[in-house]
Amino acid sequence: MPPQLIKVRPTKTELIKLKRRLSLATRVQKIVRDKLSILSMEFVETARESVEARRRLLDQFSQAYKALSIAAGYHGYIALEKELVATEVGSKIAAGSRNIAGVRTPSFELTGAERVIRGYSLVDTSSCVDRAAQLAERCLESIAELAELQRSLELLGMEIARTKRISNALEYVMIPGLQATMKYLYMKFEERDREEKTRLKRIKVLLQQA
Repeated sequence: MPPQLIKVRPTKTELIKLKRRLSLATRVQKIVRDKLSILSMEFVETARESVEARRRLLDQFSQAYKALSIAAGYHGYIALEKELVATEVGSKIAAGSRNIAGVRTPSFELTGAERVIRGYSLVDTSSCVDRAAQLAERCLESIAELAELQRSLELLGMEIARTKRISNALEYVMIPGLQATMKYLYMKFEERDREEKTRLKRIKVLLQQA
C-alpha cells in the first residue's frame, strides 16, 4: 500500500514545516526503538525471574507440606490444630511501585508473617512445628514475590505492545507519509519552474515577433 499524502498547501513554508516534522519523527522513532529494546530486555529478565520464583515456590510448598505432615504425625492433628488456631494471625502486603523504562510496576512486601511462628506453647510443641511454621512463612514471602513478578510481566507486556504500535505507526505510516508528501511538493515546485520557464520563453518569442 503506497504511503498516504498529507494534505498541505504546495508552498515553500509547508515544505519547511514538513522537514521539521520529519526530523522530529525520526528522533522520536529512535527514542521509541531504544525504549522498546529496554522493555524487551526487562521483559525477558522478569520472565526468567518469574519462572525461577514459581519453581522455588513449588519446592517450598512441597517442603512445607512434608514438615507439616511430620509435625501432625508427631503431635497429632487435633493437638496441632489447636495450637495453630490459637496463634492464627493475618498477614499484610505492603504495596509500592518501581519505574522500569517509564512503566510503573508493583512492589510487594509481606508484613506480619514473622508473627506466624510466635505465640504457640514451646513446652507443648516440638521443633517440628517451628520447622513447618518457618517453611510456611517462606511460602507466603514467595507468593508475594511471584505476584509482583507476574503483575510486572503483564504491565511490561502491555507497554511493549503499545510501544510497538507507536513504532510501527512511525515507521510505516507517519514517516513514509511525510517523505511522500515532501517528494510530491518537490515535484510540484519543479513543475511550476518548468511552466514558468516555458511562459517566459513564450513571452520572449512574442516580444521578438512584435
